[in-house]
Amino acid sequence: MTTTINYAGHDVPVLGSYDVAIVGGGSSGAACAIRCAQLGLSVIIIDRFTMLGGTATNATVCPMMPTYVAHRQVFAQVEEGLKASGEVTRDGTTTMVWFAPERLGRVYEDLVTCSGGTILYDATLVDVLDDRAQDGPRTLQSLIVMTAQGLVAIDAQTMVDASGDAVLARAAGVSTESGDETGANQVCSLRFIMGGIDVDAYRDYCLSLGDDFSPLKTGYFWESAMVAGRDFVLESIFREGVADGLLEEGDLRYYQTFSVPGKPGALAFNCPHIPSLVTNTSAMGRSEAIIEAHATIDRLTRFLQTKMPGFEHSYLIGIAPMLGVRESWRINGVYRLTEEDYVNQARFEDGLVRGDWFIDVHSQSKGLFHKKGYQHGDYYEIPYRSLINPQVSNLLTVGRCISTTFLMQASVRITPTVIDMGDAAGCACALSKSEHIPVLELSGAKVRSYADEVSPLS
Repeated sequence: MTTTINYAGHDVPVLGSYDVAIVGGGSSGAACAIRCAQLGLSVIIIDRFTMLGGTATNATVCPMMPTYVAHRQVFAQVEEGLKASGEVTRDGTTTMVWFAPERLGRVYEDLVTCSGGTILYDATLVDVLDDRAQDGPRTLQSLIVMTAQGLVAIDAQTMVDASGDAVLARAAGVSTESGDETGANQVCSLRFIMGGIDVDAYRDYCLSLGDDFSPLKTGYFWESAMVAGRDFVLESIFREGVADGLLEEGDLRYYQTFSVPGKPGALAFNCPHIPSLVTNTSAMGRSEAIIEAHATIDRLTRFLQTKMPGFEHSYLIGIAPMLGVRESWRINGVYRLTEEDYVNQARFEDGLVRGDWFIDVHSQSKGLFHKKGYQHGDYYEIPYRSLINPQVSNLLTVGRCISTTFLMQASVRITPTVIDMGDAAGCACALSKSEHIPVLELSGAKVRSYADEVSPLS
């Protein structure tokens, strides 16, 4: 291995050479690394935060949404890791997997490192170098990464974009698209956690109003929600907050909260929505949206403390350090998964992952848009071809930025589904190495057969 490479006129140290390099340590990237390491590959995750898990941990997107399909084995390993802490992951009524964000991050970290994988935290992708091929797909060779010690290079045979924003794919010249037919993205949120809440008193109050949003009528876990204009029972008290000057009209757009395992008296809030951020592919737009959300969180906490039973002695624990982005860039892969595939419960020869979450669009112009219709046991498949692209021979994409339409992306983006994507992609990386074939040229049917062998659905 060379010790330095020349980049932009500078000698950049090569930090290491790996079978697989993954950009992004979210649920899909972590699952991919776990599977790669467990199959004996040398693998490194490059992540800009200090905890694996992406939006699930750094944006406090908890719990995992309900799913009724069979999953690959990393999913079960993750839940077993959560249970090992003594925290309860199931509520006995829904099929959500509940977790505390920092606990999930530690589970991912332990599974990666104890399997032999490497993590590079506090590191940001700057560029990617390829073979400069003039004809045909390019082959990526080195990642250029900014770290505390400065620029470093990382070499890898196969690279995986698990960044959520298709950062690596775009740097490599892969064709992408973003947003709906007008270019508008799904609404972003900035989540927060409050403590000191009498959750039972809050639940009793909601139930006394006839609020039947949540099926969780007793026990530790509780969830509640309010969307203005959608006949939610809690809207009247939020309207009082507006009348009293505690809230602004826009603050009523979306409100949702969930219990957090191991944190009695704490609730995680899936809000506020930030509708002013119409196109979240703007760097300054995202920054301005975060500032706006901070002010909204201040109003929401004061309102809850003042007006909502159970919140009299509550306090703000923390605001997520990561914006909750539901959708941004999506690659144009070999196959684009569509809403027709959802309707038809599509099956593919190279189908790797089963999805059953509804088309759940937080639309800029139409508010919430839900396309339901699945019964328990129904599912569509995500094909291997949606993870590869025709421009780069040795690049896989996993997570919410795979090749889909805008509407279909709203179904594939939930945590259990992207964990399975990462697991299956790790299998593809191992098959690529053993057969000395780049991932673009692998038979998708063979990838499926291999994944079913080493990480069977159950």
